[in-house]
Amino acid sequence: TPQLALRSAAPASLEDLRRIHPDSYLERFKAISDNGGGMLGKEAPLGPGSYEIACLSAGLACAAVEAVLKGELDNAYSLSRPPDQSMGFCFLANIPIAVERAKAQLGLGKVAIIDWDVHHGNGTQHIYLQRDDVLTISLHQDGCFPPGYAGEDDRGVGAGEGYNINIPLLAGAGDDSWRYALETIVIPALARFEPELIIIACGYDANAMDPLARMQLHSDSFRAMTEQVQQAADRLCGGKLVMVHEGGYAESYVPFCGLAVMEALSGIRTEVQDPLTEFAQFQRQAIDRLAQQFGLL
Repeated sequence: TPQLALRSAAPASLEDLRRIHPDSYLERFKAISDNGGGMLGKEAPLGPGSYEIACLSAGLACAAVEAVLKGELDNAYSLSRPPDQSMGFCFLANIPIAVERAKAQLGLGKVAIIDWDVHHGNGTQHIYLQRDDVLTISLHQDGCFPPGYAGEDDRGVGAGEGYNINIPLLAGAGDDSWRYALETIVIPALARFEPELIIIACGYDANAMDPLARMQLHSDSFRAMTEQVQQAADRLCGGKLVMVHEGGYAESYVPFCGLAVMEALSGIRTEVQDPLTEFAQFQRQAIDRLAQQFGLL
């Protein structure tokens, strides 16, 4: 849409990647990619060219952060795909790569990272566990992935103690639970930390249609959560908010959730109607028709 600033970006450089990932890992990743693909880690298959695609994905996240920090954009959404180690369909830690580049090149200070992908943000937690300049918050399905993990007792180590927050939510949690968690824990934690930038690891796999999770969110949930964080960003850091695309495996439904987030970020409401949020009214109308046929209405 011409109403949005659509941009591409250069791939992340080897220097960018090395701030987060060891050379041995990057060399093995590139070798497997160059040789036609294979398994890089647990549940992390890759094909030919995956290394270059992953570098472009990380580059998009870097560019989104830089554009917002420089004031070129009010906020940004990086349509890329992530993390720290190769597992769960992920190869590079897009958000930490972007954060560390901005710290090195733009003097970025305190950053808050909110991960609402339904799976635990284990890569980001691992990278920043001992640091107090990055607040990491993960909302995730209790015990989903990594299997059995909740994490509420993992709150940081050393200088990072108190700067890592895990919010495990029970399977079946829906709109009220997720938004209440933001209201009760996430937003107050942001206010206490006072970040210069907020980044959201924006997974959509907590939606009710996702085959790999057991949550009950819908597109308006993601819209409302985005608006909650936007309002906090407006109060705390001049509206500086970047969202980086992550998981979501219901191919027919993720686009509705993504559009809702884009609408919240841009302030533009389209005419698209989400069939899931319209379902209750549709079903009521069908029941009314039946009642009329039975002579009961």
